[in-house]
Amino acid sequence: MYVSELGEQWHAARVEPAFAHLDSASAGRSSDAVIEAITAHLWRESERGSYVAADELSDEIASDRRDLASLVGHTADEIAFRESARASLRALLTHWSLPVASTVWVAKNEFGPNLVEFERRGYAVRVMPDGDIYGHVDTDALENMLQFEQPDFIHICHIGSMSGVVQPVTRIVEIAHQVGVPVVVDMAQSVGHVPTVTGADIIYGTSRKWLTGPRGVGFVGVRRDALRHVEIDSSEAFIAGRLGLGVAVSEVHATGQQRVFRELAKVGQATRERLHGIASWEVLEPIDEPSAIVTLAPPPGWQPSDVAAARDKLLGLGILVTAADSWRAPLAGEGSVLRLSPHLDLRRDDLDRVADALRTMGY
Repeated sequence: MYVSELGEQWHAARVEPAFAHLDSASAGRSSDAVIEAITAHLWRESERGSYVAADELSDEIASDRRDLASLVGHTADEIAFRESARASLRALLTHWSLPVASTVWVAKNEFGPNLVEFERRGYAVRVMPDGDIYGHVDTDALENMLQFEQPDFIHICHIGSMSGVVQPVTRIVEIAHQVGVPVVVDMAQSVGHVPTVTGADIIYGTSRKWLTGPRGVGFVGVRRDALRHVEIDSSEAFIAGRLGLGVAVSEVHATGQQRVFRELAKVGQATRERLHGIASWEVLEPIDEPSAIVTLAPPPGWQPSDVAAARDKLLGLGILVTAADSWRAPLAGEGSVLRLSPHLDLRRDDLDRVADALRTMGY
């Protein structure tokens, strides 16, 4: 029995997996239609030449760009493509005319490799205050801070790589704009997962996670009034991948964005409810957090290698999850967690299998 009402429909659109795939935060499972769109264009490129093949589908490519733009709250002409979310951030920071000694404010869930990019450029990083034990940004405290000091920009991971917490991005944007501070949003874990029309100045993300498009396609959206015009698009366009992403986005639109978001929130809640209190594993998000990323802290005294061993044991049982180490969110702490990120085809018996396995690993 599927947790989501859309589970059977979503599952039927894809090849039968070899595992219980509870790892969409690493890479989602593309539909047959996405794969067919990619392969069809690769054949077309071989038959007609890459540039001719792309020109012949220019209207479809433009339509796909508009669909993606509407999903993230931008216009089509504000969207550019790169090879990944990180490549998008690098291109953005390379072309953005920021002061030499810039300051950026981040939340505790900031992705470790993003912090590396800031450090390489000599940016001063300041952590915004938490409003609760889960790591949501305290927007009241942030509003007060901004009355006395303003960073060059705020960078916020909408959802981090090591937690299912959904940051209050729309409110952060509203507060920051009151004092003229631009906001950049990392949507790698949020687009196709939760609502992503936030009013942010700049967003970027990836095709391969919750949108379940192909790997090798990232995107960035820059508001026309937020940054001088720059050429962020990659010179080596993976057109077949972009067409695959276009199909994946159209599937979200066809199902209904809000319905997808609601059903994924149900998947996350069902997962937390089933695993909460199993042995000595601790669910780290609120039970009703509106995301499908669920993280479990291991029993006291466990080392990162123990969490990795738990992941391997689950894989041996046919269950794919991630052992998330602290490099993913170094500002949040030093421990490792077990991360589950099921999509709409999560089955209740998969959760029972995970619970049974954790029960034997809890002591």
